[in-house]
Amino acid sequence: MRLETYLFFNGNCEAALAFYRETIGAETLFLMRFKDSPEASDTPPDWQEKVMHATFRIGDREVLASDGMKGAQSKGYAGFSLSIAVDDTASGEKLYAALSDGGQSLIPWQSTFWTKGFGMLVDRFGVPWMVSVAHEDAANPA
Repeated sequence: MRLETYLFFNGNCEAALAFYRETIGAETLFLMRFKDSPEASDTPPDWQEKVMHATFRIGDREVLASDGMKGAQSKGYAGFSLSIAVDDTASGEKLYAALSDGGQSLIPWQSTFWTKGFGMLVDRFGVPWMVSVAHEDAANPA
């Protein structure tokens, strides 16, 4: 059994994939448009170019993504965050700033009692993130 994360971007999947490629080096492994599916005729004309399914990689993890279905817009993400750990505070601060550009800072990038760097944000696509330093002198965080 394998648990997979599947994100729906309400028609903005391609922009989200480009944003994650630019900000965190995500690599798109697979992308299928609605027009390329065996059931393309069931899709409204203005959604033919939208992303039916994509797989992208961040580090050693794969994430699944889609534009969703026209008329079935998600109401946003709640009850979870994508958590990404970096090796040093400089990388974490840079990543936090990049992901929060156009989004919303929930907890500003800061030192905490458990790590030298941590922050929470919602990116411009509504995806919640936690960015933290994983290894840098974990025994003496602050």
